[in-house]
Amino acid sequence: MTVLYSVLPFLGMLVALIVAHELGHYLTAKLFRVKVLEAGLGYPPRIWGFEWRGTIYSVDWLPLGGFVRLLGEEDPSDPESLAAQPAWKRLIVLFAGSGMNLVLPVLLFAVAFMIPRDVPLGPAVIQVVEPGSPAGEAGLQPGDQIRKLEGREVKNTADAGRIIRLNMGKTIDFTVVRNAIGGGEQVLHVAVKARWDPPSNQGPTGIRIANRAATIPQCTTFTNPPPECKPTERQSYNPLKALGKGWTSTWDSLTLARNQIISIFHGGSGPDVAGPVGIAQATGEVVKESGWQTLLDFAALLSINLAIINVLPLPMLDGGRMAFVILEVIRGGRRIAPEKEAIVHLVGLALIITMAVVVTYFDILRIISGGSLFD
Repeated sequence: MTVLYSVLPFLGMLVALIVAHELGHYLTAKLFRVKVLEAGLGYPPRIWGFEWRGTIYSVDWLPLGGFVRLLGEEDPSDPESLAAQPAWKRLIVLFAGSGMNLVLPVLLFAVAFMIPRDVPLGPAVIQVVEPGSPAGEAGLQPGDQIRKLEGREVKNTADAGRIIRLNMGKTIDFTVVRNAIGGGEQVLHVAVKARWDPPSNQGPTGIRIANRAATIPQCTTFTNPPPECKPTERQSYNPLKALGKGWTSTWDSLTLARNQIISIFHGGSGPDVAGPVGIAQATGEVVKESGWQTLLDFAALLSINLAIINVLPLPMLDGGRMAFVILEVIRGGRRIAPEKEAIVHLVGLALIITMAVVVTYFDILRIISGGSLFD
């Protein structure tokens, strides 16, 4: 069962993400007439392959993704080599892998939205307002129902939490309904600041929220509870609307990733780090606990993280190679000697391997101790 829930989904997801990444490099290289020496599914040694129009297409033994090998990544002597291309073309080819890892989540999220799923019902109701918090100072009260945040409709607590995290450091416009149940209903607009580094257990605005059903006594005392007590509803979307929601989810995920990085510089905790072993464990937990549909969301988030990591200006990664191209432009077209750049990337590779070993060690320790990446 471990193979079914962890290993196979993880390998399938890894192959999809890496193939999408390499496809970006391949398509842009072909577009700019850069010679592609080989495009492989998996990693060598080779099982089978054939040559077509000067490119070897291969299937290889290690099922961990794929690769694209271009002519002359450092040597500009051949006009069909990558190094012979203008700087802007090289930047596009180098960025295209991460670009495809940003396109893929739109499609993955869209497919997930087309599959019927149970969604918690709202509205989101404020249960606690911490004294002295931005919410308390703005006048929010327990029992207020959150209808909109920054003009975006709030259907449940998940919506409320996500929109607040999307607007960290900003003053958020809360549209709330007061006395929604007791009569004398009021619709209020309240401006609340979302803090980067709030006190422990307070959250950015200083409120704790629950879906309305959790606040209605009849929902827990009635044998046949009223309709408003229904905790979830089945939702799915047609392909066009799902594609739009896929785009929104991808953009929101990028914003959340940016905010996570910024929060570190404001004293917040950094994101959890996991290597292949940890991600395989997390994949198994997602499939076992939430089903294959949630795996699509998880894969989309991993693809976004892969895109972000790859554009960082770190040696050996696409972002590190892009940094050398940008440095070349700044120097008026004078390139760093290929042998010097190769040394930098070699050092970067050694650091990446070292970091992967360390992270994997802690992944194994966490699994042995019964821990989870989601704890």
